[in-house]
Amino acid sequence: MSESSAEAVAAVASATGAGGGWRRATGIAGAAIGVVAAGAAAGVAIERLTVGRGMRQKARLVLDSAGPYGSLRGMPGRARADDGTELYYEVDDVEPEGGSAPRRRRLFGRKAPAPVTVVFSHGYCLSQDSWHFQRAALRGVVRTVYWDQRSHGRSERGVDQVENGVPVDIEQLGRDLKAVIDAAVPEGPIVLVGHSMGGMTVMALADQYPELVRERVVAVALVGTSSGRLGEVNFGLPVAGVNAVRRVLPGVLKALGQRAELVEKGRRATADLFTGIIKRYSFASRDVDPAVARFAERMIEGTPIDVVAEYYPAFADHDKTEALGQFVDVPVLVLAGVGDLVTPSEHSEAIADLLPDAELVLVPDAGHLVMLEHPEVVTDRLADLLTRAGAVPAGATVGGYGSTAQPG
Repeated sequence: MSESSAEAVAAVASATGAGGGWRRATGIAGAAIGVVAAGAAAGVAIERLTVGRGMRQKARLVLDSAGPYGSLRGMPGRARADDGTELYYEVDDVEPEGGSAPRRRRLFGRKAPAPVTVVFSHGYCLSQDSWHFQRAALRGVVRTVYWDQRSHGRSERGVDQVENGVPVDIEQLGRDLKAVIDAAVPEGPIVLVGHSMGGMTVMALADQYPELVRERVVAVALVGTSSGRLGEVNFGLPVAGVNAVRRVLPGVLKALGQRAELVEKGRRATADLFTGIIKRYSFASRDVDPAVARFAERMIEGTPIDVVAEYYPAFADHDKTEALGQFVDVPVLVLAGVGDLVTPSEHSEAIADLLPDAELVLVPDAGHLVMLEHPEVVTDRLADLLTRAGAVPAGATVGGYGSTAQPG
């Protein structure tokens, strides 16, 4: 099962209602996945019946215009992947005391050491903006790089996927991360931070470029991620429903990816169901700021169905358990939400078991998007990791990270 069953289930449910011929072609698959979708949305069904669709659409528009989330921007840059895909990244630099970094490095004819750079990798169906709170907090404290995975955010659609029909695998994402590092952080120590698929990307980088880890990586943070065995995750659903989805979903997603325009229309028509599913699989607490929930929904719904389909096989094949050994000699933070239904916290515990010196943080009342749901916890633990790694001086003040709780 893929990392984001919410996205896949919603896409299939939408498509199976888009037209008679298509409905007949995928009738069995639609029925099986429709049961799962109905179960996932059961918790919001009563609420949906009491509020008019027009009012909900208006509320979404208001939240889109009022929410500041995802508005932070840095110095843009572009890296070129090994298949030619253009990968978009942004850099938040820190102005050193006494002038610009290039000028200070030239002082007295000596080259000063390059600063530590923290590189953030986001998850499936998200973008670099998913690190909004951490980005706001770390600005001016440490040099940071945020990038969009191929076919996500502002990055280009994967060339191998579009031109050659090659499915995405986690190894490719590791090579993409290497390309971003080569372009944005050609020298100096690095801290790697990855959420979910981004954590898997970090593991793939270590697997393929162990010398980079040994020579330059000074700390690692793995947030809500897994080193493998994702095919055993039940996403909080009955066993029968999960088994039905596993049997039909690969073929259905492939077919949906070939009917992208039709599916996107269906997704818009079933936006209310889609919203409920995203909320269930993104957050565990009940008091998440509606603007934050809408921000997450906007990122996920912005991922085209053919991209969802391209990535799906990668998660079932993902196994980077051995690659974790590359991190034994650096400080590691392993953090997860206890209520994560997508990459359950047991997967983080398994990672920590293989890295006995790692700090394991399990956040109560938190789901898969823990960095948006409880940003204060993620930011505080990340700041501590950066201090231990020497990336920021002890006692440095990390900026405000906001709140995702609704006002009482």
